[in-house]
Amino acid sequence: MDFNKYLEFIKEKHAGQTRKHGAPYYTHPMAVADILKNKGFSDEYIIVGLFHDLLEDTNTTFEEILSLTNLSIANAVKLLTKEKGYIMEEYIEGIRNNPIAKMVKLADRIHNLSEANLASLKFQEKYIKETKDWYIDLAKGTVFEEDLIEVLRKLENN
Repeated sequence: MDFNKYLEFIKEKHAGQTRKHGAPYYTHPMAVADILKNKGFSDEYIIVGLFHDLLEDTNTTFEEILSLTNLSIANAVKLLTKEKGYIMEEYIEGIRNNPIAKMVKLADRIHNLSEANLASLKFQEKYIKETKDWYIDLAKGTVFEEDLIEVLRKLENN
């Protein structure tokens, strides 16, 4: 798997996008991929980590992801994509039933929580509530359970 090709692809697709604190947006999927890599996940998980926001936040198509990778990766990215008018319970249930999507979503949530202190207080409160309502349960029994709780606690005590 050609990680340099994937990095160039996400940099191109996320070009001009920034995080709330001004960093180039592509640094977020790179950080998610690093979290997965550091936990020992396989290349497929790491690539989904790199690609997880492409369908939602860029003009990338499912077919483009499929042509670059494989069906397992493309399907996981699709599950991680919030469609317009999505229902949170259905979104989480789809993720829960796909091991790759589940681990990538938890790594994504951990990274987002770790940077949420850079956003408005209103955003932080919404993110804390959403994490407690949906993601603590999703993380139960996974390698991310303690990490998620720790980063949530840090944000709450900020």
